[in-house]
Amino acid sequence: MRALLQRVDQASVTVDGKIIGQIDAGLLIFVCAMPGDTQTTGAALAAKIAKLRLFKDDDGKMNLSLAQTGGSALIVSQFTLAADTSRGTRPGFSYAAKPDAAKALYLDFITSMTALGIPTRTGEFGADMSVALTNDGPVTIWLDTENP
Repeated sequence: MRALLQRVDQASVTVDGKIIGQIDAGLLIFVCAMPGDTQTTGAALAAKIAKLRLFKDDDGKMNLSLAQTGGSALIVSQFTLAADTSRGTRPGFSYAAKPDAAKALYLDFITSMTALGIPTRTGEFGADMSVALTNDGPVTIWLDTENP
């Protein structure tokens, strides 16, 4: 699985003009299922994200995790994280999991984050979404379970 994390002061997802997911301070997590990913892959990724020390402590150092701060996660499916740009100028997406498998893995990932005690909101799998955020830092981290 691939994930792009953005530490945010706030973030929201809108579908058809209606906000469907919104958080205050926490992480906006774009996630992409790849062929070969399993429920175990997603659970391991969720556990790593919950423990990553991306938030400032009292001394201003990134020393606190999402779990420690009580922050929320806004999880958005994004198959374009699997873009292959090695040929030409039009990305290919054959490295993304097929839609049915990807949806199941996305939902499993959400379940894993929730089970870790992280307040979680989501986008809508497969929808045309508008994502708004205020990046805090900015802090943006790329995770790939193939190359941890």
